[in-house]
This record gives sequence, structure tokens and C-alpha cells, in this order.
Amino acid sequence: MSQNNTTVVRTRYGAVCGIRDHSGERYRAIPYAATPTGAGRFAPPAPHPGWDGVRDATGHGATAPQPVRDFGALDMRPYFGPGWVRGADYLTLDVHTPAADDAARPVMIFVHGGGFVTGSSQAALYDGRAFTRDGVVLVTLNYRLGIAGFLDIPGAPRNRGLLDVLAALRWVRDSISTFGGDPGNVTLFGQSAGATLVGALLATPEATGLFHRAVMQSGSGTGAFTPEQAARVTHAAAVRLSAQPTVDGLAGIPDEQFIAVLPTLAGIDLRTATATDPLVGLSPFSLVLDRQPADALAHGPAADVALLIGTNTEEGNLYLVPQRIFETSGHADVVAVAAQSHLAPETAVRALVTRLPAATHGELRSALLGEALFGAGSALIARAHSLISARGTYVYRFGFRSTALGGKLGAAHTVELPFVFDIADSPWLHGTTGLLGPDAVPNGLADEMHRSWISFARNGSPGWNAHREPTGVIKHFGY
Repeated sequence: MSQNNTTVVRTRYGAVCGIRDHSGERYRAIPYAATPTGAGRFAPPAPHPGWDGVRDATGHGATAPQPVRDFGALDMRPYFGPGWVRGADYLTLDVHTPAADDAARPVMIFVHGGGFVTGSSQAALYDGRAFTRDGVVLVTLNYRLGIAGFLDIPGAPRNRGLLDVLAALRWVRDSISTFGGDPGNVTLFGQSAGATLVGALLATPEATGLFHRAVMQSGSGTGAFTPEQAARVTHAAAVRLSAQPTVDGLAGIPDEQFIAVLPTLAGIDLRTATATDPLVGLSPFSLVLDRQPADALAHGPAADVALLIGTNTEEGNLYLVPQRIFETSGHADVVAVAAQSHLAPETAVRALVTRLPAATHGELRSALLGEALFGAGSALIARAHSLISARGTYVYRFGFRSTALGGKLGAAHTVELPFVFDIADSPWLHGTTGLLGPDAVPNGLADEMHRSWISFARNGSPGWNAHREPTGVIKHFGY
């Protein structure tokens, strides 16, 4: 890279050197907090000490410790990114900007998904060029995952990964104007676990004033574990690690051992007398809250924040089709999902069969997964937000059916992301095992979705009427 293609910005922590090209400027792996090590992995994020000289921000840096995730026949590398990239700093963020000047552009901050155990800002899906093309500063970030980020440990703050996102929001407030962004016009958006984190921040008092609009893509306002459920995970982890479930007991255990134990935590029965498993056994980690975000919006900034929220029509397909268990699903599999996700599973199955009388067992199983993981919790937080906020609640449904895996993947979880980031024509997303399948995508769909997100970030309206109870407007994309 020639010197003419680099650019230096001075932040309060030190100077960073990024890359300039036809799409704008990119500054990668900028620390927003100190790297947590040892017992510090279970502490709130600490301020970064800063650095002397000019920090190289031209290339990707480290990522949070995480396992490799395999989604069977589907190539999910563009979603999960490179996995664990070891390095000194991983509580970092990337800034994609048209120019580091004083233009005060809208800012969008993206929080990645990955089941609270995987993911990073380095995933190829989170390409910022379409945002900078359209005059927006895009920030993508890493946060603590798995045991370090979300295991509920006596004596340690809960939801440390969420605290990391809060620290990144504060960094944006204090520093983004240096990169051409407006700290008074910030949209926080996320997908899957990232969207669930966004929902929690809507109910978090400390987040007040740090963002002004929010987008939840396939997340949930009811996806948190109760303290009782979290205690079961903590007990199981301590047993498998042969350690006391305390900060001192876990401080000396290396990250490698935390990652190795994760598969053994799968399948813990988290059902209680009053709560189902909000993640239906797919992840042993989530937020840990006394009240679900959908029930606690009045405590946070939600009333002063506009919300754009939606789900895909076949979310559950992602967890069945690539693993080749969609077509082999039977009645017992449907009942098993209902038992995890409903306090009255037989009633739930009967109601679903009545609503979808021609559905196969695979379709019923997928519908139960999608509703339990994303649909019900999104509907509840949308309703709660529309009742307290005059800023507007905007609801969408995404129905484009990917032709991946013999045309069976459909409008599964994550399929909307290439359209929001306006990269749906990228060759690496296509082919029989690519997320979007071998066929061409509909003309204009990516442009329509991306423009809606940009419009929302600019002025608080994605281009359709706000949702109002008891009847509401739902914007349909791709069908």
C-alpha cells in the first residue's frame, strides 16, 4: 500500500493510520477498551491506556476467543468470519467513513450475531462500502463472547459482552466526530444475538443518550435467561472445568480450555416452572436479566429512540436444512421443540397444525424454532415500544427464498444480511452451498432494503408508516 493511500487520524488515545480508496476510508482494529486477561476477563471493560506513535489500522486485528462453528452443508464463513484470531487487543472496532473530516454524517454501529459464542467485525458480510458510498459512517465492533462475555459468575458483573458494547458506544460518542461522524445522530443496529443486545440496550438506563435509533434484525426482546437458568449453566461449566464458579476459581484457566468445554454445555435443560429456554437449546449463553427487555423498556432510552424491527419468514430453516434434518424430521422432533419453547407444548403443536394444515414435519419444526427464537420476542418488543415511544416503531418481514442447498434453505436466518449491506451480488455468496444459492437475486431488492436502512439512519423513517397497536403496518421485502 503506497503512502498516498494511507491516512492518519488522531484520537484521544493516540493516532491511527487507515486506508483511503475510491469507497472512502477504513480504520480497522481500533481499541475502545483494554484487553481483558486473567481475572479481568470477568470485570467491566477498562479504559485502554492508549499508545505512542501511529497505530497501524490498515489491516484486521485480533478477535474474541471463540470456537469454530460448522453449519453442515452451508458455507457460513462469510457470517462467522475467521474465528479466533489471537492478538493483544480484541475489544476493538472498525470505522468505515467517506472521509475523516468535519462533515458530521449519520453514524451506524453494527453489532454482530453468532449465538453469543462466535462472530466478529471481520466477517465478510459486514462490508461497509455501500454505507460510505451513501454518506454514512459505519462502525463494526467486537465484544466478549462465551464464558468471558456471558457466564453468570458470582461476584462478577453480568452480561460483560453487553458492557463491552456500551463501552464502544461511549467511544463513538467521544471520538466519532474525528472520523466525520455526528455523535448526535447514531443508529445502533444488530442481527441475531447482536439484535438481542440492541433490544437489551433499549432497556438499559446507562445507554441513554448514546444512540438515537435502533434496528433489530432477527433478534428478540424475550431472549434473556433468568438467573435460575443462568445458574444451571454456571454450575455445569464449573463441573466440566473442575473449578469453583467464582472469579478467583476461573481466573487462571486459559481461554483455550473455556472454548474446549463449550460443546459439553450443549443440551442443558433450562426449562423451569415459569420459563422456557429462550434459545431452544441452540446456545448455553445469552443475556442474564431479572426482567426481559420487552418488559423493561421504560427503564432505558427506548421512549426517545425510533425502532426498526423485523424477522425472516423461515428463520428456523438455518438450523435444520444445512444439517440435513429438515426432511427427516418427524412428529417427535416437532414435539421436542415445542417442549423446549412452550409451557403447554401439546397446545402449541395443535395450534400450529391448525394454522398450517399442509405443512410437513420439517416445516412445523422450523416454524416453531423461528417463532420461539425470534418471532414472538420481536413482536413483543415491537408492541411494547410502540406503546411508549413517539419516535416510531417500524416493522418489516423478509421473505426472499435463497435457492441454496437444492432450493431448500429459503428465507432462513441471516439471509437478509447481504441485502441490508447491499452486497447480494457478491460471487462468494452464491453457488449451491453459498448463503444466497446459485440463482440470481431479485433486481432491486438489495437497493430497496439498504436504502430503507439508510433513510432510517438519516431521518428516523425507513419509508413506510409506523406500526400502531392493535393493527399495524408491516413492510414486506422479497415476497
